[in-house]
Amino acid sequence: MKNKIVNFLLLILPLFAFSAVFKVGKNEQYKTIKSAIAAAQSGDTIFVSKGHYIEGTIELHKSITLIGIDRPIIDGNMDGEIITFNADNIVLKGFKLINSGRDEIRSVAAVHIYTSADSVIDNNIFENNHFGIYVQRGLRILISNNKITTNRGTSQENIGDGIHLLGSREIWVKNNYISGHKDGIYLEKNAKCFVFHNLSRHNLRYGLHFMFSNDSVYTGNVFDNNEAGVAVMYAMNVSMYDNKFINNWGDSVFGLLLKEISYSKIKGNFFQNNTTAIFADGATKIDFYNNQFENNGWAIKINSNCMENKLMRNNFINNTFDVSTNGTVVMNEFRFNYWDKYEGYDLDKDKIGDVPFHPLSLYSVLVEQNASVMLLFRSFLVDMLDRTEKIIPSLTPESFVDDQPLMKPVKI
Repeated sequence: MKNKIVNFLLLILPLFAFSAVFKVGKNEQYKTIKSAIAAAQSGDTIFVSKGHYIEGTIELHKSITLIGIDRPIIDGNMDGEIITFNADNIVLKGFKLINSGRDEIRSVAAVHIYTSADSVIDNNIFENNHFGIYVQRGLRILISNNKITTNRGTSQENIGDGIHLLGSREIWVKNNYISGHKDGIYLEKNAKCFVFHNLSRHNLRYGLHFMFSNDSVYTGNVFDNNEAGVAVMYAMNVSMYDNKFINNWGDSVFGLLLKEISYSKIKGNFFQNNTTAIFADGATKIDFYNNQFENNGWAIKINSNCMENKLMRNNFINNTFDVSTNGTVVMNEFRFNYWDKYEGYDLDKDKIGDVPFHPLSLYSVLVEQNASVMLLFRSFLVDMLDRTEKIIPSLTPESFVDDQPLMKPVKI
């Protein structure tokens, strides 16, 4: 055993022997970050002291660790990108990066990863940048504990995303705060990415935008008061667990948009105070389990082109409409859900209602066909229409039914 330890130490000691530490600051050998990078070799570490550094674009072509002491500021001076990665095993930690440039054609970012593997962007502050972090051709990148905000205006056309991933694999985005950008987090043509415990709020379009990114997971995030919540489009095998979709209000605004996705799971999420909690179009073979829908306009709008989806053990509480659809054919399964509008009984005391529940009201069908019918909301006429439809169904699909409604809410 002792020989193995000695052999291991002999193996790794040369690595430490050839690594060096460089210091940048007013009273240090190197006055600029670029001069220290020019002197450093791959594997070296550069400590940057507190200060305000304006050096143009800092290009990293070596495997270097850059660590800020007392939060030094790197200022892009509204001209071009601030830091670019073109090597593997780069670490960027402890900086404040402000004032990147803006370009209508190029995706100018405070930190732009052009190609890199096994790199880390951790514990930085990003302010007033076009894009915050842009990753393309990244592999096993960790983006964590960053605060990314901007005040570049109120138009989507004039601003980039907080974190943008393009053509990358195995990217971890965790514990970040993103606000004020076009999309908080945008995943485009990626695979096997993990989005965990981020707070994305007050962004101009989506809190999370997810396109053509298969085999990925997002869990434990909060998407609050974004212009249009979260959009997951054109993807397969996406897992969405334990997220909060809250306070996404406005005309045609949703907590979660599902567009042409399949073989995915939506479980343990909390949807509250959204115009539409979930809008599903072309969603196939999705499992909706143990979700809470509370105080929304519409809990779920599920179009007729959605097939073979299972909605089980969800809570529907105090929503204006629990379910709505645009067709007459239903090819989805509703079972064991709790509906606060259910008026049935449980004679055998098995905690399951003895009478099936039809969650699709006639009024919601009419509103789907003609939005102006909302003017009659909470009127006596609407109440009579819905009660008549329950007794003599005519316009609502008979197959839109929960045969086993729960008598008490599910623990989420």
